[in-house]
Amino acid sequence: MARASRAERVAELIEPLRVKPGSHVNLDEDFDPGFKGQIRKEHSDELLKVGVSLLAEYQDRLAAQDTYGVLLCLQGLDAGGKDGTIRHVMSGVNPQGVKVSSFKVPSAEELDHDYLWRYAQRLPGRGEIAIFNRSHYEEVLVVRVHSEVLERQKLPDSARTEKIWQRRYRQINDWERYLTENGFMIVKIFLNLSKEEQRMRFLKRIDLPDKNWKFSAADVHERRYWDDYRAAFSEMLSHTSTRWAPWYVVPADRKWFARLCTAAILAHTLMEIDPRYPKVPAEARKKLLAAKEGLEAEAPKGEPADPYAARHRMPKG
Repeated sequence: MARASRAERVAELIEPLRVKPGSHVNLDEDFDPGFKGQIRKEHSDELLKVGVSLLAEYQDRLAAQDTYGVLLCLQGLDAGGKDGTIRHVMSGVNPQGVKVSSFKVPSAEELDHDYLWRYAQRLPGRGEIAIFNRSHYEEVLVVRVHSEVLERQKLPDSARTEKIWQRRYRQINDWERYLTENGFMIVKIFLNLSKEEQRMRFLKRIDLPDKNWKFSAADVHERRYWDDYRAAFSEMLSHTSTRWAPWYVVPADRKWFARLCTAAILAHTLMEIDPRYPKVPAEARKKLLAAKEGLEAEAPKGEPADPYAARHRMPKG
């Protein structure tokens, strides 16, 4: 498939999932957790293989160019499929170029810094892809739903006003704009799970012994705050989907579709960057050719001087 054609097909798939910057989002009305477009499940494995292959190709170029970095932020409620999405979507990439970070309860050291400090420590380097399994958006989600968490952040009284969430939206937008302007692209995905699908996944974790380790009573406790979280997610999407770092709301009731969409969104970002392999300067190229001549001279009698070039019919020089 031609590069332009691939890019167009990927863009077409993900466009309905993109939160238009400046739009007001009502998550329960605007996005269907069970949406799957025109794609059929029996085709999903093959399509995901194509997506994973595409990611592997572009990740290799990203690392070679060593100019841009990519941050993938995955948000969603418990049992939304974040871990499985990471495992399947990133299955074909070089693990040396990818790092995954999960953010739990802040440590004492982290609480002694500003709320973005611990996330900044885990950002990608140039040529890398970093994945945040939950991200800095927890600071306007769980912290908003549970006021006691905010109390532990040691904020001065002047920062704990009724405008704190509007201020944090602005600060996060500014931080992300700063990162993108310095070559670090941000991909933001919200895995949109329905309440009934979450209930069924929790029950499955209880019913199947090999899934028991995944279940936590705390997950059921958080489910009591379902409406509060949905309202917080709606506000977050409305205020932080920007031109430089838009949100994508990925339907998560069907795991196969969520994984396919995530692969497409990440691939779309890499294709827009379009990293290229660096060209070797003429002087360095001469040294490569000299080394090649020496290696060819060591070929066993009767064997091709350069088996790879002979097999692929590569031009000399």
